Amino acid sequence: MEKARLKRLLERVAKGELSIEKAYEQLLKLPFEDMGYAKVDHHRAIRRGIPEVIMCEGKKGNEVVGIAKGVVKEGGNLLATRCSRELFELVSREIPHAVYHDEARLFAVEQRATERRGKVAVVSAGTSDMNVAEEAAFTAHYLGCNVERFYDVGVAGIHRLFSSWDEIRSADVIVVVAGMEGALASVVAGIVDSPVIAVPTSVGYGASFGGLSALLTMLNSCAGGVTVVNIDNGFGAGYAAANIINKIYEAEKD
Repeated sequence: MEKARLKRLLERVAKGELSIEKAYEQLLKLPFEDMGYAKVDHHRAIRRGIPEVIMCEGKKGNEVVGIAKGVVKEGGNLLATRCSRELFELVSREIPHAVYHDEARLFAVEQRATERRGKVAVVSAGTSDMNVAEEAAFTAHYLGCNVERFYDVGVAGIHRLFSSWDEIRSADVIVVVAGMEGALASVVAGIVDSPVIAVPTSVGYGASFGGLSALLTMLNSCAGGVTVVNIDNGFGAGYAAANIINKIYEAEKD
């Protein structure tokens, strides 16, 4: 992605197709682009393999639109999370090919073909956890993973989980999303050999304390190999899953 772009830039200079001055101007933009209200990190994909993602929450509409246009202008793919439908309407006027996903509250622009590798299973306990699960699923999808969803399979009816057990066990990475007491992550981690990323959600009655109960359950899992992200952080889980998938398949290429 950005690494390939940098290589093409250097090749054009070597062939005499691009002057050193023009190449220098483009390289100045690679570390970041200062918009005054934001410094857009065009260089992040070179450092991390994944481009900068916009978190829309807390930003003004014109700021989200400006950052999004800046990323798109440079030819990169774009992912923006925690975006309301109303805010997306502003974005879509300027970037008509942006795609919005209501349940996940995110939008994306794919200007370059993305090779999707591996398999991430996103497993959620209840229908009420779906928006967080969808945030995780679409994040992993847009960051280059094949994703399969297994929703409403919580421990209150654990036979629902076992009905999809073979497919879940075949995943390279498993993201488990659960509120209430958050027990599903321990159950899944106890019978798989893949990394498990647990996402506590704020779903639950009074004593769930806005997701704190699920968070503590997941942190105290007696099953090894459970990594826990913050409450309702589907993006963080999807991002972590994509990092793992990228490393797995880069190692296989070597």
